[in-house]
Amino acid sequence: MSGAGFSRRLFAGVLMALVATWMLHHPPTVWAQGQTPAAPAALNDPTGATTGTAKDVAVKDAANPTLREVMDTVGHNRIAINIVWTLITGFLVMFMQAGFALVETGFTRAKNVGHTMSMNFMVYVIGLLGYWICGYALQMGGVGAVAVLGGTAPLNHEVAVTLFGKTFGLFGFKGFFLSGDSYDVGVFTLFLFQMVFMDTAATIPTGAMAERWKFSSFIIFGFFMSMIVYPLFANWVWGTGWLSQLGANFGLGHGHVDFAGSSVVHMVGGVAALAGALVLGPRIGKYDRDGKPVAIPGHHIPMAIAGTFILAFGWFGFNPGSTLAGGDLRISIVAVNTMLASAGGAFAAMLYVWAKFGKPDPSMMANGLLAGLVAITAPCAFVTAPAAVLIGAIAGVLVVASVLFVERTLKVDDPVGAISVHGTCGAWGVLSLGLFADGVYGDGWNGVPGTVKGLFYGDASQFLAQCIGTLTCFVFVFAMFYAFFKLVDVTLGNRVSPEAEIAGLDMPEMGAMGYPDFVLTPGPEGHGAMKNAITPSAIGQPMLSPAGDTH
Repeated sequence: MSGAGFSRRLFAGVLMALVATWMLHHPPTVWAQGQTPAAPAALNDPTGATTGTAKDVAVKDAANPTLREVMDTVGHNRIAINIVWTLITGFLVMFMQAGFALVETGFTRAKNVGHTMSMNFMVYVIGLLGYWICGYALQMGGVGAVAVLGGTAPLNHEVAVTLFGKTFGLFGFKGFFLSGDSYDVGVFTLFLFQMVFMDTAATIPTGAMAERWKFSSFIIFGFFMSMIVYPLFANWVWGTGWLSQLGANFGLGHGHVDFAGSSVVHMVGGVAALAGALVLGPRIGKYDRDGKPVAIPGHHIPMAIAGTFILAFGWFGFNPGSTLAGGDLRISIVAVNTMLASAGGAFAAMLYVWAKFGKPDPSMMANGLLAGLVAITAPCAFVTAPAAVLIGAIAGVLVVASVLFVERTLKVDDPVGAISVHGTCGAWGVLSLGLFADGVYGDGWNGVPGTVKGLFYGDASQFLAQCIGTLTCFVFVFAMFYAFFKLVDVTLGNRVSPEAEIAGLDMPEMGAMGYPDFVLTPGPEGHGAMKNAITPSAIGQPMLSPAGDTH
């Protein structure tokens, strides 16, 4: 199928789905002559006027307000603070897309920058639309009353099964297209925050599958991730699904606990990347005839380092924002733990690479910092500062060991180390919560009385719940995406042609060069490595610059 034919069919299919769903949620209503419709029950609050047990309070006597008038105002302001906090931290997480784009593009070659940047740009758009259509409903449609945001009363339908006398939540069923009674300030606030988390997971495979992924199949992936796979697992952990109820149902601590997404976001993205990279295969020239890996340097280390700093900045929305409450003063602990773990990860990765290879590698410093951030994302609210540094440092060593294992033993080509950063260290993050949670915070988490304690603080069952959640994430996500990529492979195809891959994907896939002022010529290696020759300047003085890089 041609690219133009694919895009026309995709557009027509999406348009028909939108129209059908609109009709489903907005059926025509015919009233008998002279009849007026009954007023609907007040379930949602699209203006925010009644959210937080508050109204536009008309104080009769400003000098002597009644207790009810004071409490209504206090309640409204409390919810307002939480909503503003959640929105602002969501904006920070959205800006992480820029960080991902710079990191992934910097760690890949100059001939593919337009393609890599475009995937990081469009995954935001595709993910947002897919999540709006049904992803949010499947994830959070049965979460019920999120009190800190004013109640989110419309999200009240969780599809569940009963086994052994226990209820197992599977997916939500309210909030499709944010229509009907989902037209509510609390529901919309939660949508924005949860959507940018989903999009973080969706963008992770674009790095692991860079430089050979067909753009049309990438589009289908974006919808599949945002509409089905991510929402289902996220529901099981954050939407009152069955993993969150392991504590209430079986006495396993507080169930699977993941404060801000080491498993829900990062491990989901990393495991999806592993499945995709396996099916896609390595880049041309990545392995020699003996199966030994060949370094294919990225073209712009400063770009990748700058992107890493942007990601670290955005993480202050990712982790502290997951309280959903500006009035929860634990946000200071969460923020500092996040910083400390990132430093521990970067420092440990630098030392480990320096000792092993004789030089500190800039790319591994960056990935070490990201590894620490990924690992602390689950336990950040439940651990002490020394534990945060230790969790980050272990992640810094793990990411280096994992990169070498994935590349040399599994023979999986991951240009940016996404599988290791997000998959391996995401798993370590949720397991570390089951070890180091100190029992100070989390009273009532997932409906279980008492605070969250790990193995080292007396609750071995919490560690077991973390192990069950980690194993479930790997098995479910890998199975879903391996089957998905195999199906796409035999229909549309996942990979570009060898000619396009060697030439660079910018023109064949995108129709525009990322660096139009550069002339890209094959390097002496003969496997598609490129050197960049800047075209003569206005004063006629050509300048040559080899592609700088690290692996």
